[in-house]
Amino acid sequence: MSNTGQQDQRLWGGRFQEPTDAFVERFTASVSFDQRLYQQDIRGSIAHATMLHKVGILDEAEKQAIVEGLEGIASDIEAGRFEWSVSLEDVHMNIEAELTRRIGLTGKKLHTGRSRNDQVATDIRLFVRDEIDVIAAEITRLQTALLDVAEREADTIMPGFTHLQSAQPITFGHHLLAWYEMLDRDHGRLMDCRKRLNVSPLGAAALAGTSFPIDREYTAELLGFDSTSRNSLDSVSDRDFTIELAAFGSLLMTHLSRFSEELVLWTSAQFDFIDLPDRFCTGSSIMPQKKNPDVPELVRGKTGRVNGHLVSLLTLMKSQPLAYNKDNQEDKEPVFDLLDTVRDCLKAYADMMPAIKAKKENMYQAASRGYATATDLADYLVKKGLAFRDAHEIVGQSVAYGIEQGKDLGELSLGELQQFSDNIGEDVFAVLTLEGSVQARDHVGGTAPAQVRAAVKACRLDMQTRDSL
Repeated sequence: MSNTGQQDQRLWGGRFQEPTDAFVERFTASVSFDQRLYQQDIRGSIAHATMLHKVGILDEAEKQAIVEGLEGIASDIEAGRFEWSVSLEDVHMNIEAELTRRIGLTGKKLHTGRSRNDQVATDIRLFVRDEIDVIAAEITRLQTALLDVAEREADTIMPGFTHLQSAQPITFGHHLLAWYEMLDRDHGRLMDCRKRLNVSPLGAAALAGTSFPIDREYTAELLGFDSTSRNSLDSVSDRDFTIELAAFGSLLMTHLSRFSEELVLWTSAQFDFIDLPDRFCTGSSIMPQKKNPDVPELVRGKTGRVNGHLVSLLTLMKSQPLAYNKDNQEDKEPVFDLLDTVRDCLKAYADMMPAIKAKKENMYQAASRGYATATDLADYLVKKGLAFRDAHEIVGQSVAYGIEQGKDLGELSLGELQQFSDNIGEDVFAVLTLEGSVQARDHVGGTAPAQVRAAVKACRLDMQTRDSL
């Protein structure tokens, strides 16, 4: 569909005596990127036209012509038959000009009672809301994969770390549930953002409302908004929801980056805890033995990209007076890119996670090194009646001796252990095993296999309840 000659169809040119400078026309145009809003723009326009008919501004034939014309334009855009014009600046003017070309004077009536200011505010809210629903589904998919692997690996023992030093034995399933909890908070933040953005600005017009007898509640209902905005100035200038979205994205990507860092470490020859499927890795052009964890590395790198969009949006809004300003055209590209990036990173992880294979023997051997059951020995001595600080000192001496002898605590003989405390008996070896250590943490939030399985069950129920609301 050709839009040739649309330079003469500008929707605001009556006051101007000369054409826009060619460079300024390109510099101020946004259609190259905001055309992504076409579905939401057409949806909003159909709702607006339906409302105009309801209040008597459009008759039935006019409303029907507008709706059918917009639906036809949508079909042409989806089929790649629509020619976007930079001279018409943005997605809104391109669609309205084409509508007028197709149905004549009636097309010019569509803009009654609204402005591009409340129109774009409505479009971007609809677009972000649609994308939030897709991203929420991807979070749920990744969480489900984590629960599946956690349940499968509930008995798999690995070292738990602080300061990246071996600290205490844990189960791999327990570790993965920590990732689940991060994502659960992310999902909650995303839903909070959705709730706050789901307010209709349509009807605020340019900044002060309109003198036409519009029904804002009706258009809000047609578009699935929970309510209408309460102040016309704020309605057209508010972009808080984009900043909140970017803050959500930055936190989510920080979590995925932490996951990525661990996966990169775990796939290294030095750790060798897991194996990633080949389809999520690449090789080296010079070193034939290499299997590089490119997907986690790239997700880790994209975190900086999303963080940058948060700073960009905060800076965009920091000095704007009320109400709408052209500055706000600059919100689209960071919002589009952060949504694309977050969605793609979640998809990559949700696809990859079910296929991760734990190298159980390597994990177990790693947990056997580094005196990971030292805290268990201290707890054992406390249960024998010693003060914790005294027990701590005794265990520290035992570890120093073990280092000197090249033995882990569980490899020391009873006699060797008893030289540090007479309170140590034959039963000590039950607590010095890795299995005994993880089984002992059998409480809510603990690493015991039974608790991991119970937590998985509880998380599945929580997700079912959450996603049914």
